[in-house]
Amino acid sequence: MKIKAAVFYEPGVPFQVEMLELAAPQAGEVLVKVAAAGVCHSDWHLMTGATRHVTPVVPGHEGAGVVVQVGEGVSRIRVGDHVALNWAPSCGRCFYCLNDRPSLCAAYIGPLWAGTMMDGTTRLSHNGQPVYHFSALACFAEYVVVPEPCCIPLPQEVPLPIAALIGCAVTTGVGAVLNTARVKPGSTVAVYGAGGVGLSIIMGAKLAGASQIIAIDTNKTKADLARQFGATHPLLASRDTTAAIRQLTEGRGADYVFEAIGLPQVQEQCLEAARPGGMVVLVGVSPMGSGTNLPGAIITRQEKTVTGSYYGSANTARDFPLYANLYRAGQLPLDGLVSRTYSLEQINEAYADMLTGHIARGVILFP
Repeated sequence: MKIKAAVFYEPGVPFQVEMLELAAPQAGEVLVKVAAAGVCHSDWHLMTGATRHVTPVVPGHEGAGVVVQVGEGVSRIRVGDHVALNWAPSCGRCFYCLNDRPSLCAAYIGPLWAGTMMDGTTRLSHNGQPVYHFSALACFAEYVVVPEPCCIPLPQEVPLPIAALIGCAVTTGVGAVLNTARVKPGSTVAVYGAGGVGLSIIMGAKLAGASQIIAIDTNKTKADLARQFGATHPLLASRDTTAAIRQLTEGRGADYVFEAIGLPQVQEQCLEAARPGGMVVLVGVSPMGSGTNLPGAIITRQEKTVTGSYYGSANTARDFPLYANLYRAGQLPLDGLVSRTYSLEQINEAYADMLTGHIARGVILFP
């Protein structure tokens, strides 16, 4: 079938909206009509070269839609299901899946970075040449073919733009709090970066019962926006940020510090902002090949813990429905994350708006 999709060719070249060929789903695969796709920094990392991927590739890894066809052997997903798309599918059988770390699944990591399905081929093509799938989804497109584990059914009462955000930003942020750090009630939390993921961390910290939630951003609009999602102390980033955090925490530093940007120099500041015995959680994705200088002597002598959080340490089959139910119960105010919607043809405009820092999350809507 012919579909319209945004294609990335090389760093610095704007996304090109083109007509591509999409093959039918094969065994174990599902065809989804995309309804919404979030505008996330992780796709922009392709444009800057911070993330390197085989090209041409269709980006888009934060999406939701309606199932229209299933391949042979698909048993858990039915035509008509509303699904949030999971960009870290899991096999359920490898070492990591069996140890409740499905986001680290060993079976899918190779094909995911190769931009293919499990059989090593693509379902996308242009003039007979393969076009690759970013993060197993490629959902900056009208339709996608994905492995069955990429589809997580959600109640139809959840709007599909909200389901799309659950597919990445919400799960990454809320999961970092609840699954990775396991923030304790009454704790102090500092969050560096108040984009879609950072705001989701703030929501997760409020849900966990944190007594203080300090939000730090270079953009005053975002720092102020953080208050709407539960931040008790929005701060504009400056040279005195660490001192301000210590002043708010009786001189100690925060119990938990989350970095949601992916910049090594900010990650280094996070270590300074954490109290002795505290935890630093790196959620943002740093550029490939970059390094972060975290002094071992301080980590040892002050017993600070530094850990990564990939996709919120999520079990998506469990966590997507959980976050959807928390949204329906009014405990996760996800509607406020959607600042503006766009058509696919406006994708470059959407990323320009994202880079200004004046929106929480842009969402591409499909007819």
